[in-house]
Amino acid sequence: MGEFWSEGYGYNTTFSIIEATSIAHINGKSLVPSEAFTAAGEDWKQYPGSMKNQGDWAFAAGINRFVFHTFQNQYLADSLRPGMTMGPYGVNWNRSQTWWPMVGDYHRYISRCSFVLQQGRPVADILYLTPEGAPQVFRPPFSALNDEDPWLPDRKGYNFDGCSPGELYKAQVKDHRIVFPSGASYRVLILPASETMTPALLAKVLSLVREGAIVVGNPPKKSPGLSGYPECDRQVQTMAVQFWGGKTDTMELSGHPYGKGKIIRKRNVLQKGETALYPGYDQTAGLLKQMGVREDFESTAPIRYSHRTAHDWDIYFVSNRTDTQVKGACIFRSDKGAPEIWDPLTGETRRLPVFTRRNGRTTVPLAFDAYQSFFVVFKGVSSGTFPTLESVASKRENFPSGKTLATLEGPWTVTFDPHWGGPGKTVFEQLVDWTKSPVEGIRYYSGIAQYQRNFDLPVIPAMNKHKKIFIDLGTVKDMARVWLNGKDLGVLWTAPMEMDITDAVKQKDNLLIIEVVNRWPNRLIGDQQFPDDGIKDGQWPPWLVKGQPRNSRRYTFTTYQPYRKDSPLLPSGLLGPVTIFIRQN
Repeated sequence: MGEFWSEGYGYNTTFSIIEATSIAHINGKSLVPSEAFTAAGEDWKQYPGSMKNQGDWAFAAGINRFVFHTFQNQYLADSLRPGMTMGPYGVNWNRSQTWWPMVGDYHRYISRCSFVLQQGRPVADILYLTPEGAPQVFRPPFSALNDEDPWLPDRKGYNFDGCSPGELYKAQVKDHRIVFPSGASYRVLILPASETMTPALLAKVLSLVREGAIVVGNPPKKSPGLSGYPECDRQVQTMAVQFWGGKTDTMELSGHPYGKGKIIRKRNVLQKGETALYPGYDQTAGLLKQMGVREDFESTAPIRYSHRTAHDWDIYFVSNRTDTQVKGACIFRSDKGAPEIWDPLTGETRRLPVFTRRNGRTTVPLAFDAYQSFFVVFKGVSSGTFPTLESVASKRENFPSGKTLATLEGPWTVTFDPHWGGPGKTVFEQLVDWTKSPVEGIRYYSGIAQYQRNFDLPVIPAMNKHKKIFIDLGTVKDMARVWLNGKDLGVLWTAPMEMDITDAVKQKDNLLIIEVVNRWPNRLIGDQQFPDDGIKDGQWPPWLVKGQPRNSRRYTFTTYQPYRKDSPLLPSGLLGPVTIFIRQN
């Protein structure tokens, strides 16, 4: 099990994810949980949409179960919200959140991702051996990770795991791969830059080389302990001379042969911020390319990935690392069938009609909305039996564009709950940010507000099984549930803020209802305008203890208050534009 803190709210513990997933992969553990989204000073700012990118990073890193920190027990009445906290700590994952009535669709998303990422086994090419001794923290070379964001260090095109010496004793060699009883296999073993190694571990490493493994590392000079001293040092030195010889190859495939394999000396070419424990990623990647091993995943767009496999399928999880729309060619090291796309947000699965295949790899043009993610699946055909076509031509597109049918302007009837300070029913002539309103009950509102309006469509084109009609809400702060003509169409919580309305829409007299929810800070800030009637000197307020009426004019109650009356408000509401469009899927 690993741990990761919410980006920007506390400590960067991403190294623990790399350690936990490595141990699980080598030992064949299908379930790899992590304490997730731990935070300090998060103060109800986060919600599913703001957490999606980091959650997708964790999925790509190998985590497949989130254990939220903190699911705080809420034993106070529902009228006393946001309620209990663990002081300033935690992501406040509980029923007192404003958006909790809409969180189910996010939970469904992470459940789908978690389930799929527990299937098969992970794919990695590089195995880094950690030094002997304790304690040890596995730190891969920094250059093996994308360094755009130190909180979200994505792996590059050759995936890797770390291995302790104790685990390496379980390994054997099959077809020049280092293979563990779990089925985990690796193309190359990288030794740590250490002058010491026990005779037993050195003998194991060399037995792997003798069986056909490719090992990169320099010879040790002595044993790290006194067991068998001084004979242990002589054993290490004798084996080092015998197996490394006098060559000084620097990551050349023509390294010192021994048995069926090779052992290759390394001269570390350190990259920016690199340590000297392992060679830089570019060196190892260059070696793999010399071996004829292409990268497991490549893309012309900023896309992260994870790859799991079985004998007759490959599944890649891919996600956009940026908050903008991107398009790019993605190259997958698989040819086990025509690619399919599985959307964990909607549950939709479909074939991707446009792709090319060459030399065991498949290139697929993909398009992503902000922080959007997909599974790309190759299944049903064993590797090597795919038709000999070099490419597939199609009149269809993988991601066809849509045609706008209508833009829904104002007025909108909007209802704010008076129980939380809202003015009840009001009219918005146009869609605006609640915090820009002169009405305090709207400006400081936190919770669910309902937008309602009727609309007609100018025309509904002739439909077929590939055509669908969608609604796009544009910008939403922060989540929305949509009803059309009495049908609950579900929740939108991340891009793309669109949903299929084909089965609910009519040409005339459509009734559209959109419930929009924001976060707690605005109401907490608004309540700071009124007298403080909360906890003082560690004591519950008398009105709460005695069950008396509350007279402070405050709407919220919490055991932790981080805001002042002049703290900045968070943009809120349905900002649009709201459009209806048709797309040929």
